[in-house]
Amino acid sequence: IHYSTDYVFDGTKDTPYTEEDRPDPLNAYGRSKLAGEQAIREIGGAHLILRTSWVYSARGKNFLLAIRRLLQENKELRVVSDQIGAPTSAGALAQGTAELLSRDSVAALGGARGVYHMTAGGSTSWHGFATEIARLERSDAPARIVPIASSEYPTPARRPGNSRLSNEKLLRRFGVALPEWEACLEAFYEMRREGGGRPHD
Repeated sequence: IHYSTDYVFDGTKDTPYTEEDRPDPLNAYGRSKLAGEQAIREIGGAHLILRTSWVYSARGKNFLLAIRRLLQENKELRVVSDQIGAPTSAGALAQGTAELLSRDSVAALGGARGVYHMTAGGSTSWHGFATEIARLERSDAPARIVPIASSEYPTPARRPGNSRLSNEKLLRRFGVALPEWEACLEAFYEMRREGGGRPHD
């Protein structure tokens, strides 16, 4: 199993990207992930390349943890609203991968190989994601979350405007589909509450 990213595409397509679309990364990260995909193919043998997007968890550096911290420190947040993708929890991604590997169809294909997209269902903007995080934080004094354009928030590396990936091939071939992104986020917070306030994934 090799995990890749939506960043292998340039984000100019109007609809979700399929596995048949030609990669055209905008930045060094996307180019490095595409090079990883190519290296896996060249090695040969059984392999599954899973492209995912906007991954978050209770550890490391990711958008969800950054927004949680900023919500505690600010009364107003300005968040990009013109980049669209599917926030995907690391927990849901792990569960989906385990389900994929348990499929008889995978076991039967000793030489299984290929690229598949695996993200949470649905899509939203970074602003929409931040707004849902704020709602689930249940703050007594919620911060105001202001939508802005990407041009108002310059970053060192260019980012795709459309990060939506079609999961249809994965569903058709193996019958595997992750929950909607809102359900994944709800599950993340439910596990956090059950853990006595400690975030889990």
